[in-house]
Amino acid sequence: MSQELVDLDDIQGLVAFGYGKLKEACFLLLDVRDAAAARAWLSECQVNNAVKPKSAPCTALQVALSCRGLCALGVPKDIVQDFSPEFVAGMSSDESRARRLGDVGENDPARWQWGNTPQVVPHVVVLLYATEGRLAAWQDEVLAGCQAGFTLVKRLSTTDMGGREPFGFKDGISEPNIDWERERPAVDQELRDYTNIACLGEFVLGHPNEYGEYTERPLLDPQRHPDADLPRAEDQPDMADLGRNGSYLVLRQLRQDVGRFWQFVDGVAHGDVAARTHLAEAMVGRSIDGDPLIPTGEPIAGEDDPRNTFTYRGDEEGLHCPVGAHIRRSNPRNADLPPGTRGFISWAIRTLGCDADALANDHVSSTRFHRLLRRGREYGTKLTLQQALAAPLDTAHGDHERDGTGLHFICLAANITRQFEFVQGAWLAGVRFDSLHGESDPLLGNRQPDPAGAPTDSFSIPVANGCDRRVTGLPQFITVLGGGYFFMPGIRALRFLSKVQP
Repeated sequence: MSQELVDLDDIQGLVAFGYGKLKEACFLLLDVRDAAAARAWLSECQVNNAVKPKSAPCTALQVALSCRGLCALGVPKDIVQDFSPEFVAGMSSDESRARRLGDVGENDPARWQWGNTPQVVPHVVVLLYATEGRLAAWQDEVLAGCQAGFTLVKRLSTTDMGGREPFGFKDGISEPNIDWERERPAVDQELRDYTNIACLGEFVLGHPNEYGEYTERPLLDPQRHPDADLPRAEDQPDMADLGRNGSYLVLRQLRQDVGRFWQFVDGVAHGDVAARTHLAEAMVGRSIDGDPLIPTGEPIAGEDDPRNTFTYRGDEEGLHCPVGAHIRRSNPRNADLPPGTRGFISWAIRTLGCDADALANDHVSSTRFHRLLRRGREYGTKLTLQQALAAPLDTAHGDHERDGTGLHFICLAANITRQFEFVQGAWLAGVRFDSLHGESDPLLGNRQPDPAGAPTDSFSIPVANGCDRRVTGLPQFITVLGGGYFFMPGIRALRFLSKVQP
């Protein structure tokens, strides 16, 4: 497939780059004050695209809109309703969604600082990135330009923590390798091995996904909108594709209680430095410096970072990396079928569930249908290990008025339900991941009892030739302070949305 069919100049740059070299960033949550003025700014703002620049930019700007924002701009209701149901409903739309996402107890949307109901989700998020020392002036310039049309609801600041998340672990190591050239056939074919190559349509609408299909998105009748400068849909060439080259952006503000995390593992380890480090790394699934706990060297399609050349095949019991570790839950690195020899008979036995060993390794959905493209940034004060161990425990825990220190989690996906909500609900918040019981993600878990009332505050570490070591009484380390679903349109679609009227 020719790369000419991928309009890089129409895709917002965050999909391709992440802007890691622009160390300063902030995210502006805006509400529409004057629809006409807001549309005027959106029609002219300089949005960075996915074309690789000849030299690194000094600043970058990206734009995404909530469902509420589309309505505030005057986008016709029939167009809005053709976006995905979860985007239209919103992250905080109902108790069922909150329960699935683990947004209960301390994470209950009613306690959030922002986005706590669909009616108050910010209309627009403007993501600003800049080289060191340039963000403040860049932000002032952007706010001055859009103040006629927008009101600033909240500014989410960030902190450059040197490539580490607030608990101190090396972060941003493993991301899917997007098939920008669309070399993978657009058909639903079974993959026998884990691959780090992901179809473009998993993250960018209007292109084939891992099923060889096109994710549903708004398609418009060109006769109704004759002046719309929109690309035509590949799967329906007689329709204008409003979704093409766009993506859904999930934003969640997560406060991390760094002191509570390190003081808990230190207490379990009785102050032993080596035992403390071992437990913390087992919970995360990597060493503090980002090295995997699994022996590496296994070739992985689309992966050349030696820290990622591994799968969990051969470690089914979790003796190297516990089954419930954070990175194992968020990316199980499995294929479409359980491991086995090649050939039709072996395939049939595993597919039909006739192999007991294969069944034991078939409790987790195939990874490639649930990948996320992470683009988050840390915020707050970076603590050393010594500072974390000495920090008072009651300064921020349970205080939803304070941002504290944490992560502005951002991910991009073409299907919010199948990607973000599945990973968050089934793998991270889920208490039955890969046949585990009584435990959710050791970092992100809310520690609320399961539907039957059983506790979920445990973490198990398998032991060779013995019973699992079970750590109990895990407190909640991460609290949700806000969140929302946004549509990050292609640049041509953004201009269209700034002009379309009911």
